[in-house]
This record gives sequence, C-alpha cells and structure tokens, in this order.
Amino acid sequence: MRQLDHFIAGGASAPTARTHKIWNPSTGEVQAEVPLGDAALLDRAVAAARKVQPEWAATNPQRRARVMFEFKRLVEANKQELAELLASEHGKVVDDAHGDVQRGLEVIEYACGIPQALKGEYSQGAGPGIDVYSMRQPLGIGAGITPFNFPAMIPMWMFGMAIAAGNAFILKPSERDPSVPIRLAELFVEAGAPEGLLQVVHGDKEMVDAILDHEDIAAVSFVGSSDIAHYVYKRGVAAGKRVQAMGGAKNHGIVMPDADLDQVVGDLAGAAFGSAGERCMALPVVVPVGEDTADRLREKLIPAINALRIGVSTDPDAHYGPVVTPEHKARVEQWIDTAEQEGAEVVIDGRGFTLQGHEKGFFVGPTLLDRVTTDMESYREEIFGPVLQIVRAKDFEDAVRLPSEHQYGNGVAIFTRNGHAAREFAHRVNVGMVGINVPIPVPVSYHSFGGWKRSGFGDTDQYGQEGLKFWTKAKKVTQRWPDGGGDGSNAFVIPTMG
Repeated sequence: MRQLDHFIAGGASAPTARTHKIWNPSTGEVQAEVPLGDAALLDRAVAAARKVQPEWAATNPQRRARVMFEFKRLVEANKQELAELLASEHGKVVDDAHGDVQRGLEVIEYACGIPQALKGEYSQGAGPGIDVYSMRQPLGIGAGITPFNFPAMIPMWMFGMAIAAGNAFILKPSERDPSVPIRLAELFVEAGAPEGLLQVVHGDKEMVDAILDHEDIAAVSFVGSSDIAHYVYKRGVAAGKRVQAMGGAKNHGIVMPDADLDQVVGDLAGAAFGSAGERCMALPVVVPVGEDTADRLREKLIPAINALRIGVSTDPDAHYGPVVTPEHKARVEQWIDTAEQEGAEVVIDGRGFTLQGHEKGFFVGPTLLDRVTTDMESYREEIFGPVLQIVRAKDFEDAVRLPSEHQYGNGVAIFTRNGHAAREFAHRVNVGMVGINVPIPVPVSYHSFGGWKRSGFGDTDQYGQEGLKFWTKAKKVTQRWPDGGGDGSNAFVIPTMG
C-alpha cells in the first residue's frame, strides 16, 4: 500500500498520526493512505510560504509567467501519467481524466498572460498637474480547499491565478484522491518555482478550520457541497479573510418542442452520466416543455441510456466508471430509493449494478426517473450520481420558473432552434451560467466560473478577470509634481472643490 505525505517547502514532511484510506473504486480495494494534518502542520506550511512570498511578489510578472509556461509544458509532458493516476483514485475513465487535466491547463494558459492581465489604469490630468493610476498587488498567502471530483482542474483553477499574481498558495485537496495535487506541486517546483510557493497539506475538518482561522492566510477559495461552502464562507469572513465558496448544484436542461431531440439525447447521455454524474456542472434534470415533447424525449432516452457502457477506469470503451467510495455508492442508491418512495417512476434502475470480474467495485448503473415533481426531496437536493430526472413543464413560463426558483443556481441549458426563446430564457432565468444548446456551460478560461444562490457564496468568481481580482488588492495612487518656488501659489486643490 502506498503511503502518501504532505508536500511542504518543496518536499515530503514527517507523516502525521491520523490517516485516511484511498480506494481504488474500480476494484473496491484500498490502495493508499494519506496523513491528516493539524494546525501545527499548517503553521509549518505558512512559515515556509512567508519566507518565499515577498521575493516572488517582487519578481516581475514576465519572469513569473515563464514559470507558468514551464509548468504548463511539464504537465503536458506528464499528462498520461496524471490522467491514469487520477482515474485510479477517482474512478472516472482515463479519457475523462485527460479532460480534467486539460481544463485546468486552460486556466494555467490564461495565467501565462499575467503581465498583460495585471496592467492597471492611468488617468492623466485628473486635476491641475494631477495624475491618478492604479495597480493590483498580491494579498500574500492564499489557500484552496478542493473537492474530490476534479482533483486536477479545480486546484489549477485556484493556484494558477493566485501564484501568477504574486501570492504563495497552500492547497488542501480532497483526502479521497490527493495524489494528483501532490504531483502537480512537484512539477511546479521542477518548473522553477521556489520551494514553499505551492504546498499541499492533507486533512479533514480539523485542517479546514485551521486554514480558516489562520491569521496569516489572507484569502480562501473553496469548492464543495453547499452546506460546507456556507460554513467556510461564514467562518472565513468572520476571521477577516476574503472568501469565495462554490457549492452544489441541480442543473436543469430545458427542452423546447422544436429542439433536435437526437442531439439532445446525445448531449444528455454525456452531461448526465459522464464521470458517473459526479460533477457540479452535470445535467441531472431534464425539463421537456409539453407532454408531447416529454413522451418523445423519453422514448429516445431509454435505448440511449441502456446502451451506455459502464466499466473500470482503464476501459477505453466505457462511457463512465465507478463512483468514488462505497459510502457514495450507498448514498446515490438511497436517493433512488427516496425518489421511488416519493412517487417518481423508475424507468431505468441502476441500483444493485455489478460489473463482472469487478464485483467489489463501486458501480452504479445509469438511472432514469420520470414524473418527478418539485415537492420531492430527491428533486430539491443534489444526488451527484448517474441519475437523470425528468420534470415535465407545462409551457415556457414553467420552464423558466423551475430552475429560477430552485435553491441552487449553478448552471442551466436550453435546447431550441428558436433564437427569441433562447434569448428570452438566458435573460430571465435566475441562474449563474447558461448554455444555449450547450449542455455543460462551463465558461472558457478567459471568462469566469461561478453560480448563484446556494451554488456560490462570495462576490467574485473563479479564474479569468474575476479570479485575478479575488487574488489581488487594488491600490490607487494620486500624484502631483508641483512647479513654483514655494510661495503657496501651487497649493493643492481637490478637483471637486476647485
């Protein structure tokens, strides 16, 4: 069994007493153990970060960008190793794991342009002989608390922007699949970053609380469930930190009567069941408008879902693999039980699924539920598994209302050929990210990612310009170089009072 470690000051540290087991979800076997740290271990990481951050912040942005470029090259060179390692701990198939790495790299690419992104504003002649300019400066030490479902992408979303902007960064990844974050930190040092600039500490709630309470950590970025996101936000803000906390989701896909149903079914197969549904941007609720649309869509969905291949993470022909732990498998199957008890029709049942030769793996078969209503707990809450629910809408107004009134507001999609309907929907729906004939509307790296309502706490989004603002503070300078011989004739007059 592999024994993992923290990554502090450029290398491994002495293991801590408490540990957490890491499964191989495809086989159901424990493959590694990771130590769980505490406040004392975090103090060591913060001390190392304090030592290197001022010099890194004083390094000109072009030189910082060169480290980001080299890191990007090293990740690309080791992409297959990273994808296989990721798949072995998470359970997603290797092709999907490649996508996990690639989407993180896209933010690293954006961070490579940090000299351009950091340029401030300048106003000449704001008053008599007065110029005003602004600059963005790093906060100091930032921290990221990341979930199990994207162990490469989300850490790179966070530390790429934070470090490029001049901060040091401490990452606490999920204890369920921490090997890829450790490997990324090793590659960052190999790329030329000073030891201590990017560190990885492992832990559970004890480590999370230590991060939120530590007076030398200026900002915390979090992605996880909504209840924990709200907790992180409140505790971090109470400690005087800047906090962005992304929560759960229940994304809806609106299907208008004029939609291309064959295209919709193909999109839903990937968006609802890809990565075993363990995505905050998965599409677990489909909302056909009108009974005729619902019946036609259901007829096409059944054979498409039955054709999905479930396999181990290394199966190149599998559409998706196992869920991450035995506890999560039980939780997903319990939600299917709940939906059935609430009156939903179980059209395709994924409970009790086993894969021949891998009977101990954590597999859940694809599940389709129809006649789901808004009063059901299984509709209100996030299932986070390979389960697609059909919620039938009477008309367009009903389709706008459903996602708008839901407690989560991460993503939503509308499938239609009608430009006016799409435009109206995008304008009115109360959700943070909207796809028009795009099932998973994750913005590209030079925009920003973030949901509304209980899907996001805080005022800024991930990556892009929003991410840059989060990891920096703006300093405004008003300057004047007076002429004259000191007789008071050039005394400063505030422009609005002159």
